[in-house]
Amino acid sequence: DVQLVESGGGSVQAGGSLRLSCSASSFVGTSGCMGWFRQAPGKEREGVAAMYLNLLRTYYSDSVKGRFTISQRDDILYLRMNDLKPEDTAMYYCALEPESDYVRCPSAFSSSRRDLFRHWGQGTQVTVS
Repeated sequence: DVQLVESGGGSVQAGGSLRLSCSASSFVGTSGCMGWFRQAPGKEREGVAAMYLNLLRTYYSDSVKGRFTISQRDDILYLRMNDLKPEDTAMYYCALEPESDYVRCPSAFSSSRRDLFRHWGQGTQVTVS
């Protein structure tokens, strides 16, 4: 079973930057969909960014487009977050669905449904003040 571990969260002032990392315990393959999701207290889970690994296609929520960048290298998924805003404060989770395609990946990402991604990390907290 693949284990995902997030790191890189912290507390920053508005306008600052952070880079989150998601390390996988084993090879994630090239047919999967990996994504970053976030959830703030009292709010629903929201998809932030995702990548279909086979084609390296990326998808972003409107709220982070132009500020956040998702990338992947050597089975580590990154999320570069620039110009952070207080509304970005949340627990950030990494997720992997090993078997996906360029249709299912963006669909699963936009739905933010937990059951559409087989593996989830424990999360890393991001606080913007």
